Amino acid sequence: MLKVGELAALANLTVRTLHHYDSIGLLRPSARSDAGYRLYDRDDVARLHRIQALRAFGMSLSDIGLTLDSPAGSPLAIIDRQLESLEVRLAEARRLRDQLLRVREQLVHGTAPDLSTWLTTLENTMDMTNVYERYFTREELDRLPMVRSDAARAQWQGMVEQARGLVESQVPPNADAAKAFALRWLQTFERDTGGDPVLASKLNMMAAREKDAVGMPAAVFDYVKAAVGELKFDAWAKHMRPEVVERMRRHFTARGHEWTPLIAQVQAEIQADPDATGPRARDLGRQWLALFHDMVGNDPHDVDVFRKATATDPLLRMGPGISDATIAWLRKAMTP
Repeated sequence: MLKVGELAALANLTVRTLHHYDSIGLLRPSARSDAGYRLYDRDDVARLHRIQALRAFGMSLSDIGLTLDSPAGSPLAIIDRQLESLEVRLAEARRLRDQLLRVREQLVHGTAPDLSTWLTTLENTMDMTNVYERYFTREELDRLPMVRSDAARAQWQGMVEQARGLVESQVPPNADAAKAFALRWLQTFERDTGGDPVLASKLNMMAAREKDAVGMPAAVFDYVKAAVGELKFDAWAKHMRPEVVERMRRHFTARGHEWTPLIAQVQAEIQADPDATGPRARDLGRQWLALFHDMVGNDPHDVDVFRKATATDPLLRMGPGISDATIAWLRKAMTP
């Protein structure tokens, strides 16, 4: 058995960290010596491995405590996640290595690689920051924590892993645990975008188009969308008639995918035509109105309730990249 100082040294942790884990019930030593020293056995070390693995995925200590007691936190599940993550990185490294070796061989023999070879090399060397650069200006990138902060990136990776755990545990998107996760996702999203609708709309567009490039598998992406949807449908049910909420459910199943690109186009046009006087603005206004009525219907009362709900319920404003200024611009664009 290991004393706390020995385990701390071997695990590259501080004794204070292990004391803290003990105090919050995350990792309690299996035994104590006659002198009262904490003693850790093999099972304790295995649990510490799981804790540190989940920490590396960006998960908070409170969420780790919940995860360890679920199927997604079993030793086998944690090892499988680590292996999966490692295999992805190894595959990317092997692909890049092979491509660079091909280019090097051509250069050594005095042959200039052709255009397609250089383009393939560029593609294989493109990292997440390059993906972000396709969607954001330099000034916008400087404002995104997930680009400039290792801690923020780790936190988002951890949230993706939490979603993956919910998927693997077959927790339905309408379960309380899924909706609690969805709320944390939205709150973190709002924090990291600073409530800026332009940043939010661009992030949503990037995530929809670049799932694999940003480390968010399609199954996880779809699950998060579904859980967020269930959370918001609960909120809508406090304001809207049941038949309208059911209509909204049908709308998002059939046409929900149309909102993300439309919102991104609107935000881009707001910057290009702030006064909403051009033909492009009017066309976007018509598209928005048609999609809106397909979602809510044409009843003036329902439309008014919807608008009041979005103006007063903070949850309903989280996520899509729509602000009061966005709505004001759209109203101008819809004015004949």
